[in-house]
Amino acid sequence: MPGKALAGIAVLGLTSLLAGCANGIENGALPSSPDITNQTGRIITLWNGSWIAALVVGVITWGLILWCVAVYRKRKGDNKLPVQTRANVPLELMYTIVPLLMIGVLFKYTAEDIAAITDTSETPDVQINVVGKQWSWDFNYIDDDVYDPGVQATLTGEEGVEETLPTLYLPVDERVEFTIDSRDVIHSFWIPAFLYKIDAVPGRTNTFQVIPTEEGLYQGKCAELCGEYHASMLFNVAVVSREEYDAHMEELRAAGYDGQIGVDEYSRDQVVQLTEDHEEAES
Repeated sequence: MPGKALAGIAVLGLTSLLAGCANGIENGALPSSPDITNQTGRIITLWNGSWIAALVVGVITWGLILWCVAVYRKRKGDNKLPVQTRANVPLELMYTIVPLLMIGVLFKYTAEDIAAITDTSETPDVQINVVGKQWSWDFNYIDDDVYDPGVQATLTGEEGVEETLPTLYLPVDERVEFTIDSRDVIHSFWIPAFLYKIDAVPGRTNTFQVIPTEEGLYQGKCAELCGEYHASMLFNVAVVSREEYDAHMEELRAAGYDGQIGVDEYSRDQVVQLTEDHEEAES
């Protein structure tokens, strides 16, 4: 009976693990491609290495527990008191030193990767300022001196909503430096496929650099609960060729979006009014 129970637990655990992997990035699994940016491969390697180490430790720990339960269990008819040991110095040293070594190794790789991911010492090819607001995003393309005012998404549940979202354009294979600001409350700028997010904090500018290396359309969202319409803070990310990127900059300029939209450009009430005006114009 105990054998069947253990087998059932093992099958349940394996099923849960496989189901979690199959559900994709929306449930926390990492994308399979390490080539989306110059950093995704590094992040995936660290993630997988950490999980492998955790699984090995788990297997060894559970194996030792089950082995002790099976080998040292009280037998029927055996009423003798087991040998009482006050201390076992080699064993105590082992379970103190080994975890410290494991944590040290994990810290080393984590610290190295975080330093590389957050490094902003390189000269960027493109500079973009992202301003979070309730409940959308403004994109300032600093080098081209144009901006794209984000309009709050209307989530209807119908197909085609993605096409109405603000779209951030990035040139492929070029180093992009993001400066992240907030106009009102704390937001969090997150592109799940890039495996990186960074907070947008009022009164503080956060910076990071990334090189998109695979053209495509990706999803972005706010990862910090920021008010009633937090779920509407969605945006698209279009990684395109330099020619397409330049063409989009000209489209913004032709639409009258010259200059930069400041962090304190609009109050919350003005943003709401702009959103309502835009919805009326589209209807």
